[in-house]
Amino acid sequence: MALPAWNLLKGKTAAITGGTTGIGRAIVLEFVRQGCNVAVNHLALDDSHTHSLLEEVKAIEKQGINAGKVLELAGDITSPETSSKLISETVSQWGKLDIFVANAGVFKQAEFLKIEPALLNHSVDVNIKGAFYSCQAAARQMVKQGHGGSIIGISSVSALVGGGLQTHYTPTKAAILSMMQSMAISLGKDQIRCNALMPGTINTQLADHDMKNPTKKAALEARIPLGRIGSPEDMAGPAVFLACEEMSRYVNASGLLADGGMFSNLQ
Repeated sequence: MALPAWNLLKGKTAAITGGTTGIGRAIVLEFVRQGCNVAVNHLALDDSHTHSLLEEVKAIEKQGINAGKVLELAGDITSPETSSKLISETVSQWGKLDIFVANAGVFKQAEFLKIEPALLNHSVDVNIKGAFYSCQAAARQMVKQGHGGSIIGISSVSALVGGGLQTHYTPTKAAILSMMQSMAISLGKDQIRCNALMPGTINTQLADHDMKNPTKKAALEARIPLGRIGSPEDMAGPAVFLACEEMSRYVNASGLLADGGMFSNLQ
C-alpha cells in the first residue's frame, strides 16, 4: 500500500544501490511518488526488472501528481568506480545529492561447516564493501555541497540475532548498523544524518527459500506479533521518514527496526 502523495521529498535528489528489485524497488517508487528524483543503481543481470520499474514510474507520473524522475545506471557495487559514477551521474543530472540509500545486498542460505571462501567473500564484498564505497562516495558529495543530507544503510533484524544458516550474512548486517553509527559521528559536523533501516522477514527474492517452505513460513508468521510476513512496500514508509529532514531531523546514528515486532517476541 503506497503512502499518499504528500510531496514529502519534493525537490530532493536521491541515489540508491540495488534499486530495481525488492526493498530497493519499493523505496525508489515511494521516493518518486513523494516528488524525489532518484538515480537507481542495478547489476544489469536481468533488464526486465529495470524495464518494469521504469514502467511503474511512468504509471505514477500518469496519476497527475508531482512525481520525481528516475535515472538508471548499471554497475557492480563491489567496485568503487561504480559508486563514484553513480554519484557523479546523479549530480550531473540534477545538480545535487540530498539522500543516499545503501541497499544492494546478497544472501544465500548455507550451513556454517559447508561455507566456502567464495560465498563468504561475495557476501562481504557486496554487503559490506559495496555499502562502504557507495556511502563514502555519497558522503564526499554531501560534504562538498555543504548543506547536509541523509544516508540510509539497509541493515536487518539479523544484525541483532543469529541464524544457523546465516553465519556469513548476519555479521554483514551488523556491520551496516555499526557503519551507520560511526559515520554519524564522523559526519555530524557536516549535518549529514546516518541511520540504519532494519527490516524483519520480508517477502523478497532473498527470502524465497523460506517463503516456499510452508512449515518455515508458518513458523516465521507465528513469531511476528502482527501475524504476517512483511512486504517490500512496508519498508518504503520508514525510508521516507529517515530521508525527510522535516520528519527526522534529529534522528541520527539510529537503527530503526521495521520487523512487525518479531525481534521482541522471545516466547
